[in-house]
Amino acid sequence: MSKTIVNLTNPGKDPVDGDEIEERQGSLTINYTYLKSSETEDDKARFWRDMELKNTDPMASIPDWPNRDKYLAYRTKLRDWPSTSDFPDTKPTL
Repeated sequence: MSKTIVNLTNPGKDPVDGDEIEERQGSLTINYTYLKSSETEDDKARFWRDMELKNTDPMASIPDWPNRDKYLAYRTKLRDWPSTSDFPDTKPTL
């Protein structure tokens, strides 16, 4: 069963943000407003970095955590990463 996609706002053209779209497959019809993902590589990298910081919070807050100094140095690299020329291509490593 084939799927048909119709741009109702600009028929015959590729959809852009805000266009009303209709998708038909058999007897099923879905209408929605097209919105291209606006998440950039920088956004994805910052999200990854934020999750790494969150996941290493326990290591930073417990004074006798094994290899704590390495985790603290890693967290500093994570915080500094967006201001380096390596961002967002090369992630910091532990």
